[in-house]
Amino acid sequence: MAASTTLPPPSDDNPSTQIDEGQAAVAVPETDSSEGGKLKMIISLVKRCLGVKDIAAMRLSLPASLLEPVPNLEYWHYMDRPDLFAAINDPADPLERMLAVLRFAFSKDLKFIRGKICKPYNSTLGEHFRAHWTVKPITYPPTFPAVPPLIESHLHHPHGADGADSMPETVIPPSDTVSLKSSGSKKKRALAAATGGGSGLQVNNDPRIHAASAEDVSKLAASLEQVEVEEREELDDPDVFEDAVEDEEGDETVKVVYLTEQISHHPPASSYYMVAAGKGVEAAGVDQIAAKVAGTTIRIQPGNMNQGIFINITSGNGEGEQYRITHPAAYVNGILRGSFYATMTDYTSITCTGSKSGQNLRALIEYKDESWIGKPQFLLEGCIHTYDPDSPKKEWETWTKVKHVPVKSVVATFSGSWRKKIEWKKAGSNTSHTLIDIDVLSLVPKSVRPLSAQLPNESRKLWENVTSNLLSKNYNEATKHKQAIEQKQRDIAADRKAKGIEFVPTYFEADISSGCPVLTEAGKKAVEEETKRKTTTS
Repeated sequence: MAASTTLPPPSDDNPSTQIDEGQAAVAVPETDSSEGGKLKMIISLVKRCLGVKDIAAMRLSLPASLLEPVPNLEYWHYMDRPDLFAAINDPADPLERMLAVLRFAFSKDLKFIRGKICKPYNSTLGEHFRAHWTVKPITYPPTFPAVPPLIESHLHHPHGADGADSMPETVIPPSDTVSLKSSGSKKKRALAAATGGGSGLQVNNDPRIHAASAEDVSKLAASLEQVEVEEREELDDPDVFEDAVEDEEGDETVKVVYLTEQISHHPPASSYYMVAAGKGVEAAGVDQIAAKVAGTTIRIQPGNMNQGIFINITSGNGEGEQYRITHPAAYVNGILRGSFYATMTDYTSITCTGSKSGQNLRALIEYKDESWIGKPQFLLEGCIHTYDPDSPKKEWETWTKVKHVPVKSVVATFSGSWRKKIEWKKAGSNTSHTLIDIDVLSLVPKSVRPLSAQLPNESRKLWENVTSNLLSKNYNEATKHKQAIEQKQRDIAADRKAKGIEFVPTYFEADISSGCPVLTEAGKKAVEEETKRKTTTS
C-alpha cells in the first residue's frame, strides 16, 4: 500500500505513522501458562499501556499463551449471520430494506456475544484470508413485516431444551481454559451439527431439535467439569470458530464469499470484500481500530482509515442503493478478573444513498451508557428517519441521539437490548413488532479451503505451526514459531525500506481514501474461485 495515498501524515496526534516497521517489538515476558499466570501477564500489559494514545499502534510481542489459536483476519469479520446479509435486498419496500440492514448490523458481531473476547494473532503485511458460507435463505411469513422473517438453520438454545428461555443479561465469557478447538475436534463437530436445524428469528419447537441440542450441550458440560466459571455464566456457542463440514448446496441455498487482506502493518489495517452471489448484495470496507486504557477498561473505536461498512445493492429491488454503516465505540470490561465482556457506547448511523424511491432514509442506533452501579443492561434505542441529501448544511449528520431527530422526520423507532431482543414500530403507532431476537441466533460455520490448497501468506497456512502448538498446549514452541514469523516480517520490511519499495496489496487497490476498497483483478479472481469452490468433508 502506498503510504502517500492511503495513510494520514505523521503527527503528534497520530504517532502510529512514525513507527519503523523494521524495529523490534517490545516483548511481554511469559511467566507461566496457568490462569493465574495469564492474569498477571494481562495486568502487566495493562500497566504498560497506561497513557498510550493508541494501543493498537504499539509494537508489542505477546507470549503465545495469551493468544487464541485463530488468525486475526479469520476472527475479525462481519459474517456471523451471512443469511441476514444475503437477505438485505429481498424486500421491495425501502423501509423494509432498511430494517433488513438493521438486522444484519445487529447480528454481524454475534461472536462477541456467543463466544469470548480474545486476542488472535497479529496479521502480517500482505497476509490474506478467504472463506465462504452456504446458507439457506430466510423466508417470510404472510404477515411480514409485522412478524419477523424466519431462519431455518443455526438456532441457539440458551438453556438447551427450552428455546423460550433467555440468557441472563450479564454473560461473562469463561476463562481461557475453555479453548476453541480446531475443526478436527469430535466434540465441536457434534455440536456444530446440532445447530444445523431450527428456526431463526422465531423459535422452532420441534422436540427432536431441542433434544439433540440439549444432549450435546450436556456432553460438553461434562467434559469441562474442571473449569471454574463465574456465577450465572453460560456455555459459549459451540461453533464460534468452527468450520462447516460440507456445503448444503442446492436450489434453495445462497453462497456468501469473503476475502480480506492486511494492507498496512503500522497502523494495522485490512481491506475486506463480501458478496452474496446471485442476491445483488455486496459490501466492502477497511478494518482499523484504535484502543486505549480507560480506568480498568479498554476503549475500542474505529481508526482513521475505518469509515464503516459500505453495502452496495447491484441489482434487484434496491439496485443503485448504498448503505454506509458506521461503527460505535466499545469497552472491554472484566480485565482485572481475566473474564472479558463488551459494552457498547456512542452511536451507529446507517445512511442510504442512491435510492430510486424518492425517499432518503437514515437509521440511528444510540447505545445507552451503562451505570456504574448494578449489572450491565446492554440497552439501545434508535429511529429511522428521512433526510435531505441536498441540504447544504447537512444538519442530519449532527444527529447522534434520537432526541436530535425532528419528530416530523421519524419514520419508525426501535429499542431493546443488543444482546437480546429488539422491537420496532412505525411512527405514530403503538403496536410493536420484533425486529430481531439475538437470543435465538447461533453463529454459522464457515468453509475454508484445506491447508494443502492455501498460499504461503494465507492466514491458516502462515500460522499453521503456531496454531497446532497452541492447541497441543506447547506454548514455548508456539512462541518460537510466532517470533520467527514476526522476525521474518521485520527483515522483509527492512529490505523493502532499504530498496525504497512501497508495499502494494495483491487483492485490493492501494487507494482506500473513500473508505470503500476496490478489488484488483487478482481479487476478483480469488472471489470467483471461492464462489465456485465446494466444501468437502475434511
